[in-house]
Order: sequence, then C-alpha cells, then structure tokens
Amino acid sequence: MEEYFRKAQTTVYRLLKFRMRSEKELRDKLEQKKLPGAIIQQVIGHFKSLKLVDDRLFARQWISSRLKKPFGPNRIRLELKKKGIDPETAEDAFKEIAGHYNEADVVNALAKYRASKYNDTDPEKIRQRVYGYLLRRGFNMSTIMKAIKTL
Repeated sequence: MEEYFRKAQTTVYRLLKFRMRSEKELRDKLEQKKLPGAIIQQVIGHFKSLKLVDDRLFARQWISSRLKKPFGPNRIRLELKKKGIDPETAEDAFKEIAGHYNEADVVNALAKYRASKYNDTDPEKIRQRVYGYLLRRGFNMSTIMKAIKTL
C-alpha cells in the first residue's frame, strides 16, 4: 500500500507543478492510473490538509486567468463544471472576481477588433462572424447583440 501511496503522491505533485488542479481533476487522473479508491482518498485528503488542493481557490484562479484571455462567463462556468466545481462555488468565485470586470467593454473591444480583420467583406457577413465568435467565447447574448449593433 505504501508503494501505491507514493505513486499517487508523485503523480499529484507532478500535476500541481504546472498549475493548480481541482479535486475532480486529480481524482480522475489517479483513477486512470488504476490506484485503489482508498489510496486516492487518502492522497487527496493529504494534499487538502497541505492546502494544495482547494476547489474554491482553484475556481477563483481559473476565472481570473480565463477572463484575461478573454472568455465570457458562460464558457468559464461550463469549464468549471467540467472540472468538478459545483455551481455554488463557481458563483461565489465569480462574485469575488467579477467586480473588476465589465463584460460590455470587453465584448465591444473584441467585436471591433474582430470586425477589423474582415476588410472586403459584406457588413452583414461581418456581423454574423463576429456574433458567432463572441458566442463561442461564452459571452452573454444580450451583450453581444448590443456590441453587434454598434459595428
């Protein structure tokens, strides 16, 4: 059992070396390595006690980094859900971080930038392309529509 514990510990340290991970991400990776459930639970508990695994902190860091890309709130929420962060934790993190974030300004700037890339294109086609781009990035539809009207 000690050998399994060391293997799991090494795997988690290696993963955390690159970026913070959610508990679900670590659990999934350890399960891929076919480690016993009791060992996985023990290792994750160990890293939680060291404060190296904290889903609340992970959510805040993830939101902060993804807003800088920039991605919209809808896409970020979906990514957090896939990473095993419960919706309540995600919303709490958004409330903490989103105070310094103005989605309308970001969407307007992105829309103008994307529209400038399509020089000799029909204006309606430009609006469609910019709309699709912003929607895929996860911004709110009402904010996108306002930005598209200004193009």
